[in-house]
Amino acid sequence: MKLFYAAASPFVRKVTVLLHETGQLDSVEIHDVATTPLAPDNDLQASNPLAKIPALERGDGPTLYDSRVICAFLDERAGGRLYGGGWDTKLLEATGDGVMDAAVAMSYEKRLRPEEKQWDEWLAAQRGKVLGGCAALNARWMSHLQGPLDMGQISVACALAYVDFRHPDAGWRQGNEALAGWFAEFDSRPSMQATKPPAG
Repeated sequence: MKLFYAAASPFVRKVTVLLHETGQLDSVEIHDVATTPLAPDNDLQASNPLAKIPALERGDGPTLYDSRVICAFLDERAGGRLYGGGWDTKLLEATGDGVMDAAVAMSYEKRLRPEEKQWDEWLAAQRGKVLGGCAALNARWMSHLQGPLDMGQISVACALAYVDFRHPDAGWRQGNEALAGWFAEFDSRPSMQATKPPAG
């Protein structure tokens, strides 16, 4: 199998954390690509019609894309323990992914759009989604986050790490002390340390 990969992507990081946690890293070839919505990688586009990462190319079926699809496939391949929480796990994963979506949208606005055309209200709205997601996690999901490892925890951790990476002034920790404490501990896991994106 071949994983189309970019180290800075939180959606890719979800997949690579799962690979570490389930002992499958050696069974996947990592194919590093430089791609943006404005300049998609040719190999990626040939394999995934949406030209988005991550994408998992398989020898015995169509390429998988969307991090949730890939993670569900790889988890099942490893014995199926990371979705053991059922719908709670899936909802927690969706919440983490939603925080990622908003944070990535902020990054695209800042990094791809010329400064004079950047939309401050759009950035504020996306930051509001990040903060709203974090508040909900802190208020509703701490018992689940502190339970057995699952895909929801991995998604949330990768989302929070990405916010710190690209938007360190977002202020998500304010009022969310329980979530901040959980993340500090989870971020020390070997799988998280091994998948940290490079600075810059």
